[in-house]
Amino acid sequence: MPEPAGTGGRLATAQQAYARTRRGSNRRRKAAHRIGVLHAKVARQRRDHAHKTARALVTNADLLVMEDLRTVNMIRRPASRPDGNGGHLPNGAAAKAGLNRSILDAGWGVFTSVLESKAEEAGRVLLLVNPANTSRTCAQCGHCDAVNRASQAVVACVACSHTTNADVNAAINILRAGTVRRSA
Repeated sequence: MPEPAGTGGRLATAQQAYARTRRGSNRRRKAAHRIGVLHAKVARQRRDHAHKTARALVTNADLLVMEDLRTVNMIRRPASRPDGNGGHLPNGAAAKAGLNRSILDAGWGVFTSVLESKAEEAGRVLLLVNPANTSRTCAQCGHCDAVNRASQAVVACVACSHTTNADVNAAINILRAGTVRRSA
């Protein structure tokens, strides 16, 4: 069977090989070491990307503003939902596990800490703003409503009929909040 390309494919193959080994064997120890080496490579790649991206941002901007995302709160497991008969109703834990994995894989915490250190080193200003309602507030008129964000990709204001990309709208609101905070 041909090995899939990329570190992810090699990692999956190494984990499958580890699963087929017997506990306490030398083969299992070597397979575990191989998995550790691949995980270390992924961590180095993530850290390298964070450093290069942070350096590019710091050299191109005097003021950096980003949301103060609490990843620890974002990856909490969902509360159980008892059904009253001693069992539990579905609570979306499987979907939440996938979301948690992608949040952790993105490495927001690592990137934030690297960006903070690079900004301080270069004498730039990095401001962290409260992320509440940044994607629901209209960047044009300032109207904040959950109905504004009807879809994941588009913000359509119900007050002024302004329509734009949700990420662009949130970025404008975050920058505006950061400049207000800086001038205060």
